[in-house]
Amino acid sequence: MIPDRMFLLRGAAAVLLLATLSAGAAAQAPQPSDEVKAMVGAWEMSNSDGDKTCSMNFKLAPAASNYALELDGKCGDAFPTIRNIVAWNFGRNDMLLLLDSAGNAVLELLEVEGGMYEGLRPNEGRYFLQNAAVAAASRGRPADDLFGDWAFVRGGTGGKPICAVTLANVAADADSFAVDVKPGCDQLITRFGPKAWKMDRGQLVMLSVKGEIWRFEEGDPTTWKRIPQARQPLSLVKQ
Repeated sequence: MIPDRMFLLRGAAAVLLLATLSAGAAAQAPQPSDEVKAMVGAWEMSNSDGDKTCSMNFKLAPAASNYALELDGKCGDAFPTIRNIVAWNFGRNDMLLLLDSAGNAVLELLEVEGGMYEGLRPNEGRYFLQNAAVAAASRGRPADDLFGDWAFVRGGTGGKPICAVTLANVAADADSFAVDVKPGCDQLITRFGPKAWKMDRGQLVMLSVKGEIWRFEEGDPTTWKRIPQARQPLSLVKQ
């Protein structure tokens, strides 16, 4: 009886040890992939108008089963909704998840171009996340380089123009320049109703009469592509 009892005690101890090791492994952050490593460092979050920004630092340090994220002290003032974010990770379909201490996703963002992520929260509008170095380098694009005649084109430079516009050097308001839309434009453009434009962090921002926003990134000095791309890509091409 005693040997059998000792055998059972040893077996129970082994099971307990395995359970403890398994629990410890589950609490560790996953082994970082190349995609995860590429996120490490300083990033800048902004709203769609670009008038609110905050800095955050993505880390590889574990935060439960995720990775640690450190917000700048001003982030809570600029974006109160995200003040509780303490961690990050990638979810399904390469979605970038910004998480609270309980592991709940506060904000989900999708990469719309290299080094730029975009997310949407109901009743709050769009959030943009950009690598801090890229954001700093892109701010110097002067608006006066873009004054003149342009055309909206479906696709790239080889597409057929669907609307001619002039990016005027006349102020539309205190923050933007006027857009002169020529007659005969496609319904895609007339429904949007371009009214004004401005430069924001290296992007060309088109504002509509209804307060909507289209953003364009530079492909080359004569072509700007709308981001994020829709099913029918749209470009602005210098004339």
